[in-house]
Amino acid sequence: MKVKLVLLFVLFTSLSWDLFSQSRGRTFFEIKVYHFESAEQESVIDAYLRDAYLPALHRKGIKNVGVFKPVGNDTLQDKRIYLLVPFKSAAQYAGLPDELLKDAKLSADGEMYLEADYKRPPYKRMESMFIKAFDDMPYLQLPSLRNELPKRVYELRSYEGPTERRYVRKVEMFNKGGEIALFEKLDFNAIFYGSVIAGSRMPNLMYMTSFEDMPSRDAHWKAFFASPEWKSLSAQDYYKNTVSKSEIILLHPADYSDI
Repeated sequence: MKVKLVLLFVLFTSLSWDLFSQSRGRTFFEIKVYHFESAEQESVIDAYLRDAYLPALHRKGIKNVGVFKPVGNDTLQDKRIYLLVPFKSAAQYAGLPDELLKDAKLSADGEMYLEADYKRPPYKRMESMFIKAFDDMPYLQLPSLRNELPKRVYELRSYEGPTERRYVRKVEMFNKGGEIALFEKLDFNAIFYGSVIAGSRMPNLMYMTSFEDMPSRDAHWKAFFASPEWKSLSAQDYYKNTVSKSEIILLHPADYSDI
């Protein structure tokens, strides 16, 4: 009896550890960008994402999907909608298109978008980036923001490296160097940090932080650049000249975004 109890305990411990490991495992992300020109196109994309695509992802067990639009999107020549989708594995990401093809409800709910007249498509073009979460934050984290969605600011940053080796050093700056820890210390409410492993601009890393509003965003960055940790980290020769191009995109969440 004692032997059986020991074996059951070992089995339970093993299963519990496996479940824990899976729940805290590394996350992959897709950032999908819809480029469009008109209010009509925006309306069709919004309706599809809100009423068809996000509910389909939820049915597949994919939660915490973010939908964002650039600040001042209405006045931009290149109007965009950003979709952030977290995946438990690369296999889940690779298998999703086939799974969605089998979803009759998605097909019905998204018919206006999916069967749009080819002369009046719902977007100019769509692009996709596949991202692997960093070691020091291997999973998506929901922000602890309390104000209403329209005032919130999400900041998506992209850092391209001049060479693969220099790019690796920039990634190390976030992990081993302690940049992620500094963001956490200063309450930047990071959503993710990750390496782009498939995209149009490589090598590249991307991350997203979030703030209550624009004044809060500005105050956080002021504190960041004034911090002793950043001054020490940025002064190290090892981390210098590791970024050839950076891009900052300030976003507001859509009213149907999960995040």
